[in-house]
Amino acid sequence: MTTPTLHGIIGYTITPFTADGDTLDLPALGRSIDRLIDSGVHAIAPLGSTGEGAYLSDAEWDDVSAFSITHVAKRVPTIVSVSDLTTAKAVRRARFAEQHGADVVMVLPASYWKLSEAEILAHYQAIGDSISSPIMLYNNPATSGTDMSVELILRIFNAVENVTMVKESTGDIQRMHRLQQLGEGQVPFYNGCNPLALEAFAAGAKGWCTAAPNLIPALNLALYQAVQANDLNSARALFYRQLPLLEFILKGGLPATIKAGLRLTGLEAGDPRLPVFALGEAGVKHLEGLLTQLK
Repeated sequence: MTTPTLHGIIGYTITPFTADGDTLDLPALGRSIDRLIDSGVHAIAPLGSTGEGAYLSDAEWDDVSAFSITHVAKRVPTIVSVSDLTTAKAVRRARFAEQHGADVVMVLPASYWKLSEAEILAHYQAIGDSISSPIMLYNNPATSGTDMSVELILRIFNAVENVTMVKESTGDIQRMHRLQQLGEGQVPFYNGCNPLALEAFAAGAKGWCTAAPNLIPALNLALYQAVQANDLNSARALFYRQLPLLEFILKGGLPATIKAGLRLTGLEAGDPRLPVFALGEAGVKHLEGLLTQLK
């Protein structure tokens, strides 16, 4: 197993639909990927929360996964979210992504029933045993209903050989500090909470997994570059400049806000798939104002 060097700004893609919402719009997906890569992001991550992976049929998921990996074409690493309600379905997706050339698969332990720690560990172990690709363990209780403690994350990290990195999205900066402390600095972790970007980098995050580069890539990249240069004053100024937008797209729901923002910037990607509503008129107007301020 070769683990790619993941760092910097990891851009999350949308899944575009045609106007009726029933059909994938893969050409629009290709345009969105090209925009992200051309902007300078360091990796592409399809089929996460922004990509509405939970709302796709298996056939649609396969189409988006295969298309994304092929279209990225190793220009940057591709991290495919393979999460599903059952272990068997997550294993199927992980194998599919690996066979089509994904560099990393990301796993969120989603379940209808509350899982025990033993069940969560077994879930990751089964996926790890089924593939040789690196796995990014993803902790996001807001979407999965499962909150993994730092101790459990480290237990999985040490027990499953190809779990080699962690995405932390609880919004609790202390989780990142504890990962550094208890993991003795040996656990690469990535920030998944937009409003924590600056603090996360200060805590040692290797990168920032975010949908924001679909709308403001230059500001996101400039923040990372300022952090890398140890220019705290510039990093602070850059972060607070973009913070209102970062907070808005998170609170407004990433599929709705990012698709509305792409429409405002000239890339039509359709609306989110029901039951998620498109961003309302007031929200679109507010988003337009935020984007105008950041030009």
